[in-house]
Amino acid sequence: MATTPKFANAKVAAWVDKWNKICTPDKIVVVKGTAAEHKAICEMMVKNGQFIKLNQKLRPGCYLARSHESDVARVEGRTFICSKREIDAGPTNHWMDPVEMKKKMEKAYKGCMKGRTMYVIPFAMGPIGNPITQYGIEITDSPYVVVNMNIMTRTGDAVIKHLGKTGDFIPCIHSVGAPLKKGQKDVAWPCAKRIEDKYITQFPEDREIWSFGSGYGGNALLGKKCFALRIASKLAKDEGWMAEHMLILTLTSPEGKKYHVTAAFPSACGKTNLAMMLPKLPGWKLETIGDDIAWLKPGEDGRLYAINPENGFFGVAPGTSMDSNPNALHSCTKGTIFTNVVLTPDGDIWWEDMGIKAPKEGVDWKGNPCYVCADDPYRMGPKPGMTKKEIKEAGYVAAHKNSRFTAPAQNCPVLDKDGFNGVYEGKPVGVPIDAILFGGRRPSTIPLVNEAKSWTHGVFMGSAAGSEITAAVISDKIGQVRRDPMAMLPFFGYNVADYFQHWLEMERTSADATKLPKIYFVNWFRKTPKGEFMWPGFGDNSRVLKWICDRIEGKVGCVKTPIGNLPKAADISLENNTGKDVVNPKFLKEIVKVDKAGWLEEIKTIGESYDEYDAKASKDNQTKSTTARRVPKALREILASVTAELKK
Repeated sequence: MATTPKFANAKVAAWVDKWNKICTPDKIVVVKGTAAEHKAICEMMVKNGQFIKLNQKLRPGCYLARSHESDVARVEGRTFICSKREIDAGPTNHWMDPVEMKKKMEKAYKGCMKGRTMYVIPFAMGPIGNPITQYGIEITDSPYVVVNMNIMTRTGDAVIKHLGKTGDFIPCIHSVGAPLKKGQKDVAWPCAKRIEDKYITQFPEDREIWSFGSGYGGNALLGKKCFALRIASKLAKDEGWMAEHMLILTLTSPEGKKYHVTAAFPSACGKTNLAMMLPKLPGWKLETIGDDIAWLKPGEDGRLYAINPENGFFGVAPGTSMDSNPNALHSCTKGTIFTNVVLTPDGDIWWEDMGIKAPKEGVDWKGNPCYVCADDPYRMGPKPGMTKKEIKEAGYVAAHKNSRFTAPAQNCPVLDKDGFNGVYEGKPVGVPIDAILFGGRRPSTIPLVNEAKSWTHGVFMGSAAGSEITAAVISDKIGQVRRDPMAMLPFFGYNVADYFQHWLEMERTSADATKLPKIYFVNWFRKTPKGEFMWPGFGDNSRVLKWICDRIEGKVGCVKTPIGNLPKAADISLENNTGKDVVNPKFLKEIVKVDKAGWLEEIKTIGESYDEYDAKASKDNQTKSTTARRVPKALREILASVTAELKK
């Protein structure tokens, strides 16, 4: 066991000492958060075979990591909310008794860091000193976690100084679960190989995060989903604010008026693309504050003020291209860590759908040779001369489908630096939010944009969010809608129905509810019966954002319908409607109409999702009831009202 370092903050000292005694590392390093330290750890990982240093002329300060094949994504089946009562975790979470879980995990942690270094990472979720910011201490035996946390959060001495002697923080413990015997050589990616040995556990009442066995992404970077959403959503409920799976952007009109917008979309619905969009409309400017998470707190004036609690972008590589999101690619040109992408012969990286031709040969995410496709220069296969059809039939991808880049937000060419630093009009209060967007990938029924009639109706919209299942993962589910309320399905830190109630209470507790953001539901993915997209998306989405801004200013009217307030087709600006993907005026008229038959079916399935939440609540052995009703009555009333109006 190493000697526990001294800390001025007694709670920090106690947390580190506890895990030093349990995990018994060879030594302990307190992360200082300096550029020199970061570089030294990266170079150490290169020496140890855990990182590949990329061509420093092409990608200065960039490195490539390859994970073990058993450790490539978040492990939802091994992610637990360990509240004292099962009903408080709710029907969307895995639950275990917290006392039982801690006993089980402490047994796994015993001696787990033998032969390794224990790193203590002080980190801030948000700009240090901002009133919305929260703080954490993550203990880990993974240098990969250290350097990724350096990018994704503010780390080091400044956080320790801010905490002082009595500052509060969220205690986090992580281990890859692979102790080393004396003289044993380490592997490139240590982790627990068996899925049943991995645990990602949140303790909402204790405000603690314990993770074991995985070194990848949100399983190990505990400031990410574990803290920023699961624990923070419970903190937010208890303290009267909001922790949401939302981007934050700043939109500036040709007249110089700034609007701040948050948006929550399920995966594969263009969230990061919207956060860094290049507007098609002349004179409009979009800047990024955050691409994934927003923390919102009520101001004294009744408005919601938001910060991005993160410091970087943890982006999915495949699909990020010069066509879909050039600003994201520009963001990972320096100081970036790539995981599970292709290594090219010149020491650069590549992935499918990057919009860049594949090299003639390279090394895939498993460390094996790969070769350019014989009939598609934008694909690679495991053998020379393979065709696109053969590669597809083999189920082969050169870069893993969940491969990532961890890039400093400061690299982003369209970063709103004031907003990113939580500053508005010179004050560190976050930015005031004018509109909240929900969305989903829906090829039919759901219109291009729909304005909520009220805050409660907007909460109803968010609670019904979802996307059509398109991947043949579960073949009998293709074409069905997977409900993903507020795009938070894997990230609720407590019961989903109580989360809906908390949203409703934000209006009731607001100092001036008339100043709360307007709420909208958008859908860029409508298709014709032939499968053609009816809306081009990407930069043309600025046309929808302009209509939303015009609604906020009262410049345009709307068509009042049973499902909400829809735009008149003529009010969606088609200025500069040129280029490869053109907005078809005929399609536009179609996607701003109400499909009454489709909506009657939609309403039915929304009701079924509410029933499912309530049915699972009634089965909980602590409620002793067969008629438990957890979903708020106000949402049921909106459901009934919309149904009645549609049937007229």
